[in-house]
Amino acid sequence: MDIIGTALGTPLGYIMKFCYDLIKNYGIAIIVFTLFTKVILFPVSLMVQKDSIKMIKMKPKLDAFKYQYVDDKDALFEAQNTLYKEEKYNPFTSVIPLLIQIPIIFGLIDVVYRPMKHLLHFPQATIDAFVAKAGQILGTADLGSSPELVVIKCIGDPNNRRAFLSLQNGTLKGSNVADLLSRMQSIHMNFLGFDLSATPNFFHLDILFLIPVLAGVSALIMCIIQNEINVLQIEQGALEKWGMTVFMIAFSSYFAFLVPAGVGLYWIFGNLFSIPVMYIVNIIYNPHEYIDYETLNQLKIKAKKDREVQKKDTQLSRKYYKELCHDGNLKKMKLMFYSEQSGFYKYFENIIEAILKKTDEPIYYITSDPHDQIFDKKDPQIKPYYIGGNQLIALMMKLECEMVVMTTPDIEKYHIKRSKVRDDIEYVFLDHSCMSLNLTYRTGAFDYYDTIFAVSRNQGIEIREMEKLRGTKKKRIVEVGYSLIDNMMASYQKLEKKPHEKPIILIAPSWQYDNILDSCLDNLLEGLVGSQYKVIVRPHPQYIRRFPVQMENIIEKYKSRFSDDFEIQTDFSSSATVYTSDLLITDWSAIAYEFSFTTEKPTLFINTQMKVVNKDYDKIMLKPMDITARDIVGQSISKEETKNIAEHVANMLAAKNDYAQKIRELRDSYFYNLGHSGETAADYIVKRLAERASQ
Repeated sequence: MDIIGTALGTPLGYIMKFCYDLIKNYGIAIIVFTLFTKVILFPVSLMVQKDSIKMIKMKPKLDAFKYQYVDDKDALFEAQNTLYKEEKYNPFTSVIPLLIQIPIIFGLIDVVYRPMKHLLHFPQATIDAFVAKAGQILGTADLGSSPELVVIKCIGDPNNRRAFLSLQNGTLKGSNVADLLSRMQSIHMNFLGFDLSATPNFFHLDILFLIPVLAGVSALIMCIIQNEINVLQIEQGALEKWGMTVFMIAFSSYFAFLVPAGVGLYWIFGNLFSIPVMYIVNIIYNPHEYIDYETLNQLKIKAKKDREVQKKDTQLSRKYYKELCHDGNLKKMKLMFYSEQSGFYKYFENIIEAILKKTDEPIYYITSDPHDQIFDKKDPQIKPYYIGGNQLIALMMKLECEMVVMTTPDIEKYHIKRSKVRDDIEYVFLDHSCMSLNLTYRTGAFDYYDTIFAVSRNQGIEIREMEKLRGTKKKRIVEVGYSLIDNMMASYQKLEKKPHEKPIILIAPSWQYDNILDSCLDNLLEGLVGSQYKVIVRPHPQYIRRFPVQMENIIEKYKSRFSDDFEIQTDFSSSATVYTSDLLITDWSAIAYEFSFTTEKPTLFINTQMKVVNKDYDKIMLKPMDITARDIVGQSISKEETKNIAEHVANMLAAKNDYAQKIRELRDSYFYNLGHSGETAADYIVKRLAERASQ
């Protein structure tokens, strides 16, 4: 540490010597030195201001990434880095002032501790001679960590002058010792009554105690102003702002007790000089000229509402959790369904309805949505509970039932674990899509499941191939099918089919990165709206929930063009639009197959960036159905080709009968148990519960 201090102290010593020679007052020299460092570091302050503005500008996109890649940390990191490169933002820029400040502190400590070296530029031999003589005078060979300060104090005592002058005839023979003494006596370490060479003591109340106090006060003043004008602090919540303020006050005060008062003086004025620097950089780079504060304020309002809702939901979850874990309910439970949100009931509905007809066994339905439609079901055989957050984590580890049916992948890998109380519970995975299990789920997403309710033969093959690839246990594969398609086909068959005066074009994209709404919506609407079609844009529910500001901007942009032939739908309570449309335009959304398999009408796919959750998807031989089916149920075009969207749409509508034949053939050969998948799954569940009960 001594070497580091010397290396840093030497260049700073020259600066300090310049200040001292100019002013001849040690305390003011330190203040001028502090100001000098702020001037030198001003370009860095400007750089930090620019990067801070970039960070706030990127905040809506970064928040969107957190939603978009909530289950894929690697993809989140990659998206953030890509955005940083596009914006030329360096996340480490804000650390640069601290990295510079630390060596300045070390160097300044060395300057304060070694005035003979840095201010007077005495040769080391001369310094050693004076230190040795001071040791003789004081009767000790150890002058502590600041021997040069001890020497200067000794020289200040007239009684010691003769002893130091004796060096003229000894170690410093040939030197003008009297002149050296005079130069040392010219260094006055006192400033306004403070001995700047001394270190404040927490247990000794004297004038030096004011240095740490003033350091804390200066930090308070700096933080108050920083919270009001600094581009980053403005965006923080009150708790974060005052948390940092309290930390800075405590740190500044504590730090001033560890170093000489001269360094404490530097710290005090460093805090105070930071204030005008903040005002100046705000003038040069005014955040209001670069940042859309209206959008940020909308996000803040939404975040506040979300927190209020979350607080109420947490209280409700605790109530349900306490009820479920009371009176031996966990032991009574044999069969449990878990749903992430209300919309997932449609995947369980047929199975549950069939079970209700086949057995009197109570069905425990756990949902993480307090407004789940399951609470509208009044069947006493169904036991619904809203449980989320930490209560859900705890519940899952306490289960004692026979079987759990859920659509959530990656159990055991993230917050949802298998039971720690009973290791023979049968965990059943039910897909909430009907396409590839290999492409759209993470590697190893099903490793800890016991049973897979397969939609199709393809899914069964994928499971077996993934087991071989990963060397995992062999799971039961039950040939079930897809209840949602069954229900949609049944509902569609009941509808009266009428030809439309104008063909209805439904634009229903996914919500992942590069989706239609974010990449090519302008081209689609420019080519279709106002022509011979009725156009409906139906955003993905997750897009509306996760990116409300972007959605509001889209509506605002196009609302002047709304008419009987063009609308943006945000009400998803009805599937009428899906049933009545003549053509669907999407990107990689699974709605394509629900639409085409149900109505036997074609889908036009836009080749936006494909969402690949499993980076190892191509390590098995079977190509994902999401890819192979695109050019069977419809046609794929690039984003650039959307400039000619009207031509593509017209051609596909003209060939609708040909597409209908291909769609029927694929659908009828692809799905297991088409039309009665719910009964098939229910038969398996009832049979397995009976088998396990008899064991």
